[in-house]
Amino acid sequence: MISSTEKKIINFLENGDKQAITLLYENYSDSLFGVIKKIITDDDTAQDVLQESFVKIWRYSKKYDSSKAKLFTWLYRIAYNTAIDKVRSLKNKSSKEVQMETSSVYKIRSNELNQDVLDIKNHLNTLDKKYQTVINALFFEGMTQQEASDELDIPLGTIKSRLKIGLRELKKIYNP
Repeated sequence: MISSTEKKIINFLENGDKQAITLLYENYSDSLFGVIKKIITDDDTAQDVLQESFVKIWRYSKKYDSSKAKLFTWLYRIAYNTAIDKVRSLKNKSSKEVQMETSSVYKIRSNELNQDVLDIKNHLNTLDKKYQTVINALFFEGMTQQEASDELDIPLGTIKSRLKIGLRELKKIYNP
């Protein structure tokens, strides 16, 4: 049995009337917040997810079909999925952050460094100038192959060939 308020909301949704969002919030925000809080314990984040949910509800309001689902079921699914998406995005974000306290970058002792590799610029000077130029541009100036091609006015294929040959020559120095 559909209540008169629910009928009114559905009618507003179908017609794109902004009164729908006000009625939805007044009648369903507490319940949807409860759904979200079961997934996200932080109140501020849960409030953000509730707001995101209402934005999605309004954005997809024309897609609601009362013959397929009850209004609350439809609202519940949007809020639930938004909360799950938020949890996933927070997990992805935290897994991509660098954990400085567990990093060993600053704990390298000098005897652990390969001393042969530290003088790469000196060895680079033993190569033909055309190979030096390409390797300098790509590795020491941070250019992409396309950028080096444009900057040096050398065809991209030639950049790639000179890089390959130059690296092969350096490899002979370091791995005789």
